[in-house]
Amino acid sequence: MSIQTNDSYLGNPNVKRDGVEHQFTAKELKEYMKCMQDASYFARTYLKVIHLDRGLVPFNLYPYQEKMFRHFDDNRFSIVLACRQSGKSISSVGYLLWYALFHPEQTIAVLANKGATAREMLSRITLMLENLPFFLQPGCKALNKGSIEFSNNSRIIAAATSGSSIRGMSVNLLFLDEFAFVENANEFYTSTYPVVSSGKTTRVIITSTANGLGNIYHKLWEGSVQETNDFKPFRVDWWDVPGRDAEWKRQTVANTSELQFDQEFGNNFLGTGNTLISGEHLLGLKASNPVMRQESLRLYERPVEGHDYIMTVDVAKGRGQDYSTFNIIDVTARPFKQVAVYQDNMVSPLLFPDIIYKYAKTYNEAYVIIESNDQGGVVCNGLYYDWEYENMFVESQLKANAIGATMTKKVKRIGCSNIKDLVEQNKLTIVDAETIIEMSTFVAKGQSYEASDNNHDDLMMNLVMFGWFAATEMFLNLTDIDFKNMLYTDRLRAIEDDMVPFGIIDDGHKTSSEVDSQGQVWESFPTDMI
Repeated sequence: MSIQTNDSYLGNPNVKRDGVEHQFTAKELKEYMKCMQDASYFARTYLKVIHLDRGLVPFNLYPYQEKMFRHFDDNRFSIVLACRQSGKSISSVGYLLWYALFHPEQTIAVLANKGATAREMLSRITLMLENLPFFLQPGCKALNKGSIEFSNNSRIIAAATSGSSIRGMSVNLLFLDEFAFVENANEFYTSTYPVVSSGKTTRVIITSTANGLGNIYHKLWEGSVQETNDFKPFRVDWWDVPGRDAEWKRQTVANTSELQFDQEFGNNFLGTGNTLISGEHLLGLKASNPVMRQESLRLYERPVEGHDYIMTVDVAKGRGQDYSTFNIIDVTARPFKQVAVYQDNMVSPLLFPDIIYKYAKTYNEAYVIIESNDQGGVVCNGLYYDWEYENMFVESQLKANAIGATMTKKVKRIGCSNIKDLVEQNKLTIVDAETIIEMSTFVAKGQSYEASDNNHDDLMMNLVMFGWFAATEMFLNLTDIDFKNMLYTDRLRAIEDDMVPFGIIDDGHKTSSEVDSQGQVWESFPTDMI
C-alpha cells in the first residue's frame, strides 16, 4: 500500500516517515489492538514474503510457525533447533518486526556469521515493513542497509557476530541466526551474553540447524533440553513441514546421502566422524543434574558406605587455560558410574592436593591415580608426603619420584581403547554434561586422540587414565573385577547372537566337549551329524 509522497520516507512510497500522524478508524484500531496482542495473527494477516515460484505472497504460517511465535513471546531465552529450509529465519524476522513495532524504545540486534547475511535478514524485514498497511507503520526515522529506526524509538540493527558487535550497546532483544555455524562462537557468546543478561526483561533468540557436537550452540541446546540453563527449546523436524513425507525423504537421500540428510534435516548433532567414541553412542549419552554443587565440584551421587571408588586426576598450571580436573568413579558394581567431577582452571598445583585429599577421604578413601607428567609431580608429592595419603597409585617403590602414573603413548593408547569399549558397551555410565561435551570433541589427530581446536580434553584424560588402569593387575586386586574378561564375554555374546539369530534347536543328538590348553572349549559331534 503506497502513501502520499509528502508522508513517505525519503521518497519511498511504501514507508511512512517520522512525524506523520494517523487518525485510526474504528476498524483499524481494532485490528491494531489484535496485532499488538498476537504476533502470529499480525504475521499471517499482514506480512508478505517472497516465494521462490509465486513472488510476493501473504505469509501463510504453518502450524509449527504459529507455535514458534508463541514460544518466542512466552520465553525470555529461546533456542530453536530446526531442519534445513523450514522457514525458521523468515519466521524469526517476522517476529522481530512485530516486536519493534509494538514495543517502544527497544534495541533489537540481528547478528549472523557474516555481516552480509545479517544485512540480508534486515532487507527481509524492510520488505515486510514496505508491505504493511499505513495504520500499522509507526513511522521511520532512519532506514539503511545496516539499521532501521522507528518513530517509537525502537530500532533494528544488523551486524556480524564478533566480540565487539554490540559491546557498549543496550540491547533488549538479541537474535542469533544459524549460531552453530558461527566462527569463534564461544568467544562471541562469552563477550556478548553479559550485555543482554544484565536486564530483567532482555531477550535472546537463537536459531540454527545442527552442526556437529561440542560447539556452544550444541552445549546451549543440550542444556535447554536438560533444563540446566535458562533457554527454552523449540524443535522443528523435517516431517513438521507440509509436503515432506517418506517419499520426499527417499528422494532427498538419493540426491544427497544418508549422512547429509541426518545432519541437515534430521536434527542430529553428528560428530566429525573421527571421534574416539562413535557418533551413535555420543548421541545416546544423556547428562544429569548434579545433586550438589560445591564451587568447582559437581556431585552426582553422594558416597555410599561400603562402595569402592577410584579417582583419576589431571593437573594443569592453574593460570586460567587448561583445567585441573578429577573424576570419581564408583567401581563397586557394573556398570561403573561417574559420581563426581571437579574442574577448575585457576587452582594452584600447590593447593590441589588439599582438595584431592578432602574428596578422596569423603569417598571412602578412594584409590587415587594422578597423571604425574609436568605439574602432576608436585600434586603427587603433596598428597603422598604432605597429607600422608597412601591409597594411591605408585609406579614403583624402588624409583624416586615414582608416585602417580606417567602418561606415555602406550598408556594413552591402551586407555583410549579401553574407555571406548567401556562407554560403547555401556559398562561405564557418564552423566556429567561437560564430560560428554569433551567426549564429543575428542578426535583423532595423527596416531592419537586429543581435543579438537578451541576445546579441552582434561576431563576426557581422566577417563583415559581410568581406562588404562582398569586393565591392570592392580585394578583386579582392588575390585575383583577381571576387566579384560568382562569385555571379552560381552563381545563373545554379541558374536554368538549374530551367528544364531533364531536360537538353538535340540535335535536329540548328544555331543561331548573338552577344554584345550588355551582354555577354549571344543565340542565333538556324532559322525551322523556331519
